[in-house]
Amino acid sequence: MSDTGHPTPGRPTQDGGGGSVHVGSMSGGSIAAGSHGSAYSVNHTAAEPDVRHEELLQAIRGLRDALPARERSAEDTTLDGELADAEAEITHTGTAGPERLTRLLTGVRGWLGSQAAAAGAVASATAVVQGIAQLLG
Repeated sequence: MSDTGHPTPGRPTQDGGGGSVHVGSMSGGSIAAGSHGSAYSVNHTAAEPDVRHEELLQAIRGLRDALPARERSAEDTTLDGELADAEAEITHTGTAGPERLTRLLTGVRGWLGSQAAAAGAVASATAVVQGIAQLLG
């Protein structure tokens, strides 16, 4: 082979020769060279939430678990949808935007005021409200 990596005309190429690889610039992905080379690329699709968002995420999951599994009211179903949306946003981006937090805060407060919820659900809802209040300042 010539120094450019192309076969030299009229000469057979040799496997296992002293070739080289040069990568000028690369962003993401993986590369391997040689007959036994292997490349691995690991991609993470979910962001890690900061501590306050992680605490809120746990509170959201706790409240969703505390909501009635059967015979849900319309308020329960609406709140669960808002909680699920917030959970997905935090899981995928690591944060929840102020608009989402404000909407969720309004939903949780409205849900608390509209029913005589079980003690466990009230405690979980309180944790969600406190987590949002810390994030919104």
